[in-house]
Amino acid sequence: MAKLSVELQQYFFNEKRPAKITLRDIINLAGERIFGFLFVILSLPSALPIPAPGYSIPFGILLFLLAVQLIVGSPTPWLPQSWLNHSISLEKVQGIFNSGIPWLQKIEFISRPRLSYICTSVLGRIVIGCAIALMSLSMMIPIPGTNTLPAIGIFVTGFGLLDDDGFISLGGLVLCLIGATLSGLILVFGYEVVKSVIELIKNFITSI
Repeated sequence: MAKLSVELQQYFFNEKRPAKITLRDIINLAGERIFGFLFVILSLPSALPIPAPGYSIPFGILLFLLAVQLIVGSPTPWLPQSWLNHSISLEKVQGIFNSGIPWLQKIEFISRPRLSYICTSVLGRIVIGCAIALMSLSMMIPIPGTNTLPAIGIFVTGFGLLDDDGFISLGGLVLCLIGATLSGLILVFGYEVVKSVIELIKNFITSI
């Protein structure tokens, strides 16, 4: 099976495509590695050093739905037909993959099947699914700092699933843990700031 970067380069850059493509077109590239493929592709826009705006919430919803299906042991993912048929500008997709393919190639250089039970066992897939579900929720929080690192965690963890590379998936789970910690700290800090502002307003009003 060809490497993912090679398939994406061939499909989106070397072959002629219409101006609009659908999620179904992208999924058709996946074959038997569908879950890992989708986790990688859908997290990529938010995981890039310069994220593409507007993707974190809709792709976060898709990632959460896929993670739940991985947890319950679905052999293949299910997505609503309307989502599968949703069209995306080829130019936007090429822009994302133009930035993302070099990152894919770096991981592919070290990726190989190892510690495969982490990616293939029931327990391993449940743990991976739970981590990705949590990071998907973090991606949907409209607060700076809660999107990129969780998306990177999903990207790396999903990449391990592509090649049954449990070592890489473990690295992704560590990133997910760091992302969850960072998102939690940001939310707690934000809550305390809002709480303090409300108290200041109350004190100001009562002092009038």
